[in-house]
Amino acid sequence: MTNVDSLAGLIILVLQIVAIVGAGFALFHAVRQPSEAFPAVDKLTKPVWLGILAASLVVLLLFGAIGFLGIIAVVAVCVYLVDVRPRVEEVQRPRW
Repeated sequence: MTNVDSLAGLIILVLQIVAIVGAGFALFHAVRQPSEAFPAVDKLTKPVWLGILAASLVVLLLFGAIGFLGIIAVVAVCVYLVDVRPRVEEVQRPRW
C-alpha cells in the first residue's frame, strides 16, 4: 500500500504546483493589462481582479489546493484564465 500512498501524494503535489504556477501566471497577466480593458469587456475592474488573484495565490501558497479555501482559490484562478483573460486580450487586438 505504500506505493499507492506515495502515488497519491505525488499527484496532490503536482496539482498544487500547477495551481500555484497558474495563479502566478494569472496575476502576472492581470498586472500587465491596461485598466480600461476590464470594464470594456463587462468584467470586474483591474484592482478587484488583482486582489482576487493575489489572495488566491497567497491561499494556495499557505494552504495548498486541497481544502475549502484552496478549491475556492483554484476556481477563481480558472475563471480568470478561461473567461476574463481571453476577453481582455480580444479587446486589445488590432482590428483590420
